[in-house]
Amino acid sequence: MTTPRKISFVLNDARVSAVVMPHENIVDMLTQHFDLKGARESCGQGLCGCCTVHVDGKAVSGCLSLAWFLDGTTVRTIEGLGDGDTLDPVQQAFIDAGAFQCGFCTPGFIMMTKQLLDQHPDPTDDEIRHYLTGNLCRCSAYPEIVDAVKLAASRRA
Repeated sequence: MTTPRKISFVLNDARVSAVVMPHENIVDMLTQHFDLKGARESCGQGLCGCCTVHVDGKAVSGCLSLAWFLDGTTVRTIEGLGDGDTLDPVQQAFIDAGAFQCGFCTPGFIMMTKQLLDQHPDPTDDEIRHYLTGNLCRCSAYPEIVDAVKLAASRRA
């Protein structure tokens, strides 16, 4: 028998709670309880990066991480990066550089880029490519993604 558990955490700057099942992952919880659809499950194995969210400031795979581990944490999703109607500089750089085609992988790339630039404000092309190796773009927008990261870094400087 599986027993649901109530968790409370900060989601995109708002204190929230949810009743989750022990097997429920972060992506399912975000979609079903909070109608947030930016983090998407694609591979279900933590290999593509489409489900990336930040938990206590660190990028995690939302398809592999159980929702009940969020109890007491701070979670940031793609929907919570901007400030009202103003996009985060990383989001804007992806738009300006045309760093997407279908857009399915874009939220995960943006979340990883945000973490990369927080840790390394002026990365080289090789550092960008290495840091984003856990994210896959099936449309092959990789040159534009590297351009977007460089653009975001220059705007943050």
